[in-house]
Amino acid sequence: MPTDVVMPALGMAQDTGRIVRWLRTAGESVVKGEPLMEVETDKATVEIEAPADGVLSALEAREGEDVPVGQIVAWILAPGEGAGRARVGASPKARRIAAEHGVELATLRGSGPGGAIVAADVEGAMATSDGGAELGSIWRTMAERTTASWQSVPHFWLQRECDASRLLTWRDAARRRPGLEAITISDLLIRITARALRDHPGVNSSWQGDSIAHAEGINIGLVVAVDDGLVVPVIRDADAQPLQRLVARRQELVEAANGHRLRPTDLQGGTFTISNLGMFGVDAFQAIVNPPQAAILAVGRVCERAVVLEGHLVAKPILTLTVSFDHRVVDGARGARFLETVAAFVEEPAVLVE
Repeated sequence: MPTDVVMPALGMAQDTGRIVRWLRTAGESVVKGEPLMEVETDKATVEIEAPADGVLSALEAREGEDVPVGQIVAWILAPGEGAGRARVGASPKARRIAAEHGVELATLRGSGPGGAIVAADVEGAMATSDGGAELGSIWRTMAERTTASWQSVPHFWLQRECDASRLLTWRDAARRRPGLEAITISDLLIRITARALRDHPGVNSSWQGDSIAHAEGINIGLVVAVDDGLVVPVIRDADAQPLQRLVARRQELVEAANGHRLRPTDLQGGTFTISNLGMFGVDAFQAIVNPPQAAILAVGRVCERAVVLEGHLVAKPILTLTVSFDHRVVDGARGARFLETVAAFVEEPAVLVE
């Protein structure tokens, strides 16, 4: 029997996915586990792997098309198996335009009588492949999600300035250790936040309909800026990862994000998010909660400021942290205690040093 290739569900709130690019063509042999197509969700473009060995047959969705989750987009035929579902015909004009512009008719879905491919279908596929529509769809989806969060989640924010002197000392000392040469402030904040969430499980929770659900693990999502938008890969069990492994995993995910090689599992299961704009010279900002999570940490730059210490003005490296909370899950007092714990670890991280 042919193996169905379906549009996967890559997120809790996902109803559709957009096929950005087929990586294999109809009639081509494929191997289970190799990349088959690129699918765009609200947060990333990810590669979807072939579910079986065989011959790819009857591509039922064209590039740039939004497909409902669970819908069949192609079949994979076993060796020696007969041809799969045949594609419908195409008008002579559609075939001519497709030939002139290198558009594969097998990747298109027809809108003509009986499902025939007409010239408008080919021209629509060409317009999508220009790139503008794809880029616009990413931002449009991001806008829809952030608007929904802003309208449905009762936000409140808490901000705190922290003395980052010992945090920088920790980073500099760690960089002298094998495997930690590329450690960043973000890595240390992932470790710090994960440890704080262990002490404040109420923040590591989500709003589910009319109740609060506590997450089983501490999975930190890190916002990564890529060419076509933002993605949030997730470091699972961040509180239990050795520092060297945490740094290596963060590097792997950032490289995969920039290379459009993130897997669906890399984007799933986040329970808390960190967004760091310090590298862009931003002092502080307020981020929008990423539902169903209850909070997101916004990180500014480390900069020297004049502070009063024992009656004297001295220069200290100051890091500004802002946490956005879902008030349905976290109240002001609980949020303040969580931020106090994070700040305490930033200012005295010795308890976290391995």
